[in-house]
Amino acid sequence: MKTGIPTATRRAPFGPVLLLVAVLLAVVTALAPGARAAGGLDTAAAALAQGPVYVDPRAAGQLPKADADALAQKIKNSGKPIFIAVLPRAAEYPPKTVLQDLRTKVGISGVYAIELGDGFNAGADPRVMPRAAVHNLVGAVKRSDYPTVAQRLNGFVDIAEQQARGHAPSSWGGTDNSGIDTGTLVGLGALVVIGGGGAYALARRQRRRRAEEERAALEALRVVVDEDITAFGEELDRLDFSPGEPGADDAMRADYSHALDAYENAKSAMARAEHPGEVQAVTEALEDGRFSLARLAARREGRPLPERRLPCFFDPRHGPSVVDVAWAPAGGAERTVPVCAADKSRLDDGREPLARTVRTESGDRPYWDAGPAYAPWAGGYFGGGLLPGLLVGTVLGNIMMSSPAYGADFGGPTGAEGGDASGADFNPDDFGGGFGDGGGFDGGGGGFDGGF
Repeated sequence: MKTGIPTATRRAPFGPVLLLVAVLLAVVTALAPGARAAGGLDTAAAALAQGPVYVDPRAAGQLPKADADALAQKIKNSGKPIFIAVLPRAAEYPPKTVLQDLRTKVGISGVYAIELGDGFNAGADPRVMPRAAVHNLVGAVKRSDYPTVAQRLNGFVDIAEQQARGHAPSSWGGTDNSGIDTGTLVGLGALVVIGGGGAYALARRQRRRRAEEERAALEALRVVVDEDITAFGEELDRLDFSPGEPGADDAMRADYSHALDAYENAKSAMARAEHPGEVQAVTEALEDGRFSLARLAARREGRPLPERRLPCFFDPRHGPSVVDVAWAPAGGAERTVPVCAADKSRLDDGREPLARTVRTESGDRPYWDAGPAYAPWAGGYFGGGLLPGLLVGTVLGNIMMSSPAYGADFGGPTGAEGGDASGADFNPDDFGGGFGDGGGFDGGGGGFDGGF
């Protein structure tokens, strides 16, 4: 039955309409009176709250308007909270505090990059991009010797948009349109409506590709995690303990019950997991359960209760570690890792430890030489800020130092998600660096408390 509505109208997606509105409002912002007013931190912050790129009029020669607009559109298309400011060397932009002050005044969590005169620096809220990743990125950008500011900022954004977590702030979607008449809006709409559909389709393809990559990573990871859950279940089955046996006390029963709960929690968390990062909750539960079994064994044997130690580095299924030893991966630097008694004996004898291997495209490899999906898996077992240090120089360690690694949380600071308003509630110590220092790790990038 015909409805009288043209087919094209019935099938038109709503997304391009929303994108059209967003683009119109962004253009209105750029054309509104005062948008290119004299600079200053307040002006810069107000502009960045409404769009991803701000160029102080006195620095317009460093980033022409066409380049600034193209960069802003790239960031908006990525959907990530990346803020760029191009500023002159001026008294109102103190090099030592401008990055921190700008983040404070904008009040939105994200990645902030500033071109100040001939210097460059960036910082990020740790939930958006880890400090180490910002250090690495700033250093790489500085050492690339881009011939123009536009190329340098585009190089920064190209990598930052892949690594940043969170979403673009909602405030980028619009602003007051005072001073822009209806005829101008209609004309602008005619100019952007064609491109709007293309941008919407591109963003949709990018989201679909990311979702497919995450699904594939989760399925590969599921095999390993299911093996871990099964191994822990078998430990429980082999345990010759009954809560009602002679000599059992309330503390033993509590340890046993906690281990059973950990097993069920691990299974439930894996059943709910939809992204690789959610696997961290599974391995956290398994680590907790194995420690409960270690406490139970000590109580039954009349030994002192064990201290809470990390699992064996080489294979967390070995249970809690008993000692720390020096070890180096092939071709890597030596570091101290926690190991179980069996692996300690093997190392003392000059033999290789019994490492946990996983399936990769190049064959079975130790988990530390596998892909980023194993970061949350390892993070649940080892947690805290120790894991990146344990894995320095390995494939997984390098990934973790330069990217969010599928959202693994290694015990870093918490706070607002990228793109969320947080005001001045952030730790300036997480944002250090210096402008014009060549990108060294001793002062280049990562924070808001350093100078240019």
